Formats: sequence, structure tokens, C-alpha cells
Amino acid sequence: MDGVTAGDSARVRVDGGATVRRMTAADLPAVVAIETEAFSTPWQLDTFEGLLDRDALELMVLAGGSESAEGEVLGYAVLWCVLDQGELANIAVRPELRGRGLGARLLDEVVAVSRRRGVAKLYLEVRDSNDGALRLYERFGFREVGRRRSYYKEPREDARVMALELD
Repeated sequence: MDGVTAGDSARVRVDGGATVRRMTAADLPAVVAIETEAFSTPWQLDTFEGLLDRDALELMVLAGGSESAEGEVLGYAVLWCVLDQGELANIAVRPELRGRGLGARLLDEVVAVSRRRGVAKLYLEVRDSNDGALRLYERFGFREVGRRRSYYKEPREDARVMALELD
């Protein structure tokens, strides 16, 4: 998706009228609710609060859309950018909205923002059993570059480390 960085004031239009924009403090209750539904060991509100104004981070929300109230948070992503490396720390969409391409829209913007920030290689970790996410990442060109044994808790499971070359 061609668009603006999440830090810009302009918004990136996506299907159904939803937009990707910079995460704000007002978004945090909805983001934490999605986080709690999506992950077995979710980040807490204070974690997100501590990340809001960090330069190395891009915090994005997918908001609005034809099936939701204007500005309602549908999903979010957290991207770390340090020098020429990036890490997609978290990405999630509300469970009842999965399978509609919203995660792909968010990931598309993550990749675009990474490129604009000069990231040459973008990394992520994903549960070995998360087939839907694995298919999405592979469709975007991510390739497995390693494994972290017993990385996830509740349930204990390996993480696949994946990378995408952006050069």
C-alpha cells in the first residue's frame, strides 16, 4: 500500500473506508482489549503507554470502516525500527473481523513504513501453530530464518523467526 507513515497526520485509506493512522493514548483501551483477546500473555496498558512517544517505534491502528463506528479501532501494529533493522513486535485484528484482509492491510503499511524508515531487513516471531499468520507472512515474502525453542508460554511453543529483505 502506498501511503504515509503512521506518524504523519494524514491517513491511509484501506478497504471499507478504514484508515491506518498513528496510535494515540485514546486508542489504548481498544488496543489492549484486542491484545488480550489475541495473545495468551498480552502486553498491559502501562506497556503501551510507555511506548507511545518513543522515536524508534511506529504504533499504528486500523480504524473506522463501513462496518464500524467512525474511528473505532479494528486492529493495530507495533513496529520497532533501529538503524537498518525492523521488528514487527505485535500485530492483531479484532477476532470477529479476522479473515477479511485487515491484517494484510496493516502488514502492508508496516512494510511501507519500514521502507521509508530505511529498514533493510524486517523480522518477526510467530507461534509455530499460527497457520493463518504464517500464510500471511509467507505471502508477503517473509522466510523462516530461525527458531526459538519454547519461546511462547501458555501454551509452551516454539517461535519461528521470520525475515523479509526490503532492499
